[in-house]
Amino acid sequence: MTSTSEVTDTASTGAAHSGLWRWMMPVAMLVLIADQLSKVWAARELDEPVNLFWTLRLRFTENSGTAFSLGRGLGPFIGILAVAMVIVLIRLGRTVAGRVALISLGLILGGAVGNLMDRVLRAESGVLSGHVVDFIDFQWWPIFNVADMGIVVGAILLLTFGFRKSASDVPLSSAVAGRDL
Repeated sequence: MTSTSEVTDTASTGAAHSGLWRWMMPVAMLVLIADQLSKVWAARELDEPVNLFWTLRLRFTENSGTAFSLGRGLGPFIGILAVAMVIVLIRLGRTVAGRVALISLGLILGGAVGNLMDRVLRAESGVLSGHVVDFIDFQWWPIFNVADMGIVVGAILLLTFGFRKSASDVPLSSAVAGRDL
């Protein structure tokens, strides 16, 4: 005979797994597509910096390091860390049921894969040795890209809301009964 807790655990695991495909992966794909298309555009079109407004300009650069151009020349090591991060994010996404957490993980995953693709596809001297394309430049902040925005926004959402279920993630019947809150 199956206990009630086993049924609940199986149901919540199934719900979390479906959330992976309903929320996390589509968000990750949108970030990845927007990132790669914008990088292709930047590489083709930004021969000279383009001033937009205030201090914002678009300027093509290649970054062999991490965020804020730290760790230059450590591309392969950073690439290995990124592969590990992608694996951890996907495994974590299979266990999380909260919509905000899944969207946050999707933003981070899409950004991580976008920058990892640059390291693979732009490699000239070995696997994962490529440079990441950056092109959004405020001139007073390190230059970044769409993948970086996904990573930062996803991390801020996770820090703000964590992995808890929000009221909008809980069915009304459970909320009324006081369960899953």
